[in-house]
Amino acid sequence: MANPIGRWLGRDSGDVAERQGMPGWLSTVAIVLLALAIGALLILATGADPVVAYQALVVSAFGSVNGFAETMVKACPLLLAGLGVTIAYRAKFWNIGAEGQIYAGGIVAAAVGIYVTGLPAIIHLPLTVLAGALGGALWGFFPGYLKARLKVNEVITTLMFNYIVILLTSYLVHGPMRDRASGITISPQLQLSAWLPTVIARTRFHAGILLALLMAVVVFWLLHKTVLGFQIRAVGENERAARVAGINVSRTIVWTMVLSGALAGLAGAAEVAGLQHRLVDEFSPGYGFLAIAVALLGNLEPLGVVLASILFAALLNGADAMQRAAAVPVPVIFVIEGLVVVFVAARFLKRRA
Repeated sequence: MANPIGRWLGRDSGDVAERQGMPGWLSTVAIVLLALAIGALLILATGADPVVAYQALVVSAFGSVNGFAETMVKACPLLLAGLGVTIAYRAKFWNIGAEGQIYAGGIVAAAVGIYVTGLPAIIHLPLTVLAGALGGALWGFFPGYLKARLKVNEVITTLMFNYIVILLTSYLVHGPMRDRASGITISPQLQLSAWLPTVIARTRFHAGILLALLMAVVVFWLLHKTVLGFQIRAVGENERAARVAGINVSRTIVWTMVLSGALAGLAGAAEVAGLQHRLVDEFSPGYGFLAIAVALLGNLEPLGVVLASILFAALLNGADAMQRAAAVPVPVIFVIEGLVVVFVAARFLKRRA
């Protein structure tokens, strides 16, 4: 008897789009162009010149070494969290909790970076980054277990878990982890041995960005070249067929969320060890939520997620430049991002219908 799920695994997002008349990458380009076109109309409505505005955005995001570095700084957490969301969605697990998993990773990474002392950087830094991944993995495990064992709706659990850990972060920097010497609500600095090194001098381009790009390669290999990746895709395509084929669906769901949370936790560790160098209240300005749009815009494929994360990071980085050069209100950028999210969600829901 033929493998009952083999034929379903060829139905990746891009293949589905092709059967609907448009290649996946082309539909993605169309979505971005449509959002930018509507954004141009909004810019015109404010009395500004959209050509000047978009030119300022591109120059600010990519026109200098520092501009490119700042774009990649913002792309780093979006990429890592987006990869985590990609893995979860491939198993049809609707992980809305990447934001909380970022915070969980940041908390644990900060604790190891601050309070573990006396270690050389070659040990302390990997330990700090690994701790962040473990923190995110643990925060992903709980909703994964609840879904696999008790059939608890993952949208509710992952969303609620966000608020728990975000408020926990606020409590820690106002209380037990507060830096009393500074007089403000931040933690003490991480030990220098726990800092992610700067890769490009006189910029904030840190080694966590290279780690994020490496993780994109790892996730591609995991999804397409390993047994676990096959199981994740099988469960996402047809859970019943996966059970018939002998796949332990509950275990696969739990492992999927552990990996998803670990990647988001790495994003938190990169923000703490590579950028802030301490735990800060609200250190993620919604990266975990934006990562959902990044994953969907990237067609749930690692390369697509890399490109989508850079696009969203460029929009974030260029918003102020658009305001300075063409007097475009910053909220217009948020409208453009929102349009991309709406169009991507509509495409995704149409595919799943």
